[in-house]
Formats: sequence, structure tokens, C-alpha cells
Amino acid sequence: MTVARRFFTQEWSALAVAIAIGLATLSALSPAFLTEYNLYVVLRSFCVVLVVAFAQMLTLAVGQLNLAVGALGGLVAIAVGGMMEKLGLPTGVAVFVGLAIGVAGGVLNGLLTVRTGINGFIVTLATASVFTGINLGVTESIPFYNLPPDFVAFGVKRFFAVPYLLIPPVIAALLLALFLARTVPGRYLLAVGGNPHAAELSGIPRDRIVVLAHALSGLLSAVGAILAEAQLGSAQPTIGADWLVISFAAPIIGGAALTGGHVSVAATALAVVLVVLIQNGMVLAKVDPYWVQFLLGALILSAVGLNRFRAIRIERA
Repeated sequence: MTVARRFFTQEWSALAVAIAIGLATLSALSPAFLTEYNLYVVLRSFCVVLVVAFAQMLTLAVGQLNLAVGALGGLVAIAVGGMMEKLGLPTGVAVFVGLAIGVAGGVLNGLLTVRTGINGFIVTLATASVFTGINLGVTESIPFYNLPPDFVAFGVKRFFAVPYLLIPPVIAALLLALFLARTVPGRYLLAVGGNPHAAELSGIPRDRIVVLAHALSGLLSAVGAILAEAQLGSAQPTIGADWLVISFAAPIIGGAALTGGHVSVAATALAVVLVVLIQNGMVLAKVDPYWVQFLLGALILSAVGLNRFRAIRIERA
């Protein structure tokens, strides 16, 4: 098989081609696109969206949905900001506690799902309301502005066009790819999503794996919240409010199966690149930002339709 043919048989090849076309088009239409500052802006946007997409991807891997991604992220953001501003805790300690809160929220989602037998969609819809209520009750919708200078500086520092904020998402992507491809829990996670009954009959602890998926999703939601907080330079109670659609869009556009069992770290990352390019292109073209939501919806429908078409072809083969 030639290199070209091998490339086009990869599931992410269509995304790579779309990104290449997008880059060429934006470069030709807008001289501002390839400026160092604009590339820095694009990469900053990419950082948070990528981590949030991974958070949803992990629950999709076990055939579940997590509607609490943004709400939990918002709770972590105000918790970290409050600990640094009101309690005077060091940045490292506050970040660690924030990550622990994210894991705890994810574990709560997982335990409620497996212990009650209620669909994860309903459970996370309920916990999202709880997390949002705590968030607004604690802050009274007032942000925390007085964050440590080193924390805020991390959100704006860059090496040429590459922001420091890009470091955690890249590490997360590499660890996730290794986890899903090379570790036993990662394999179990995909097996439970692919066929939960067969996985259970094979001795895989189905409930524990579902809880693990939600715990990791909560951890990544917390990472995304902390990155967004550093990016904004303040702990806004609204952090995470607009994450839900994008968290579904990227994994689904990247080929994740809604029924579970198949996700791709690389394809999800490329889908995030495509979405961020669309957003940046519309900003440069001064298009109404509401059209971004329209395009995201269209992309999700197209991706789901394509995945369904592929599934039907496989069933008939």
C-alpha cells in the first residue's frame, strides 16, 4: 500500500484534508490570519476546547453522555479562584484541590449512574444543576479577580505564537492516547463501551470502568476550567457555560461512536483544530458569531449521519 493510499484510509484523513483546505483558504482571504498574534489567539482557543472535548470523549467511549462537563468546570474555576483570593493558598495547592474537586464530581456522576441504574444523561443533567447552583450560591455571580500574578502570567505568556497554555493539553493528549492504546483499564473502557454485556461476561468490572470514565472526565473538566481561568485572568462563574455543544461536537466530528466503544484522540484533536479555524475565520470575516453555532450543529448532524451510514454498511457487509 502506498503512503498516499495509507493516509486516505485513516479515519482522520478527511479532517486533515479539510484543515489543509481551511488553512489555505484563510491564508488567501485574510492577510491577518498568518500573523504571529492571530496564530497565538487560535492556539489559545484550541487549548481549552481540546481538554473539554477529551472530557466528553471519555464518557462517550463507554456509551454515556456527560451534561455536567461545563457545570463542573465552572465549580472548579470558582473554587480555585476563591482559594487563591480569599484563603491565600499557594497556586499549586489551589490547583491540586481544584483537580481533586473535578475528580470527586466525576466519581459522583459515575457512582450515581451505576448504583441507581439511571441513564447517565439524566444523572449528569441533575448534577449539572447542582454544580451550577453551588457555583452561583457561593459567588453570587461575582467573579474572583485578585489571582496570583504567576497564575495569570501563565495564561498570557508565549514562545513566539505558541502559548504556555498549550503545554497541559498536549500532555493530556499524549497520556490519553497511551492510556487508551496501551493500558488494561483503557482497553477495558473501550470494551465496556463496545459491548457492555460481553465485557461483563469476560470478567471486566463494568461498573468500576464506568466510574473511572466519569472520574477522568471530571479531571479533564477541572483542567479545562483552570486553563480557562488562567486565560481570562479571573475566576468567572460563567466559565464552562458554553462548553456543552463544543464538547460533543469535537469527538463526534472525530468519529466517536455514540453507542460507545470507539473514540480517537488524534481525530478529536483534529476536529478541535477544524472548529477553532472556523471560529477564527468567521471572526476575521466579521461574520455574526451566532453562525458558528449553526455550523457546529450542521457538522454534528453530518458526522452522526456519516457514522450511521458507515455502521449500516458494516452490518450489511
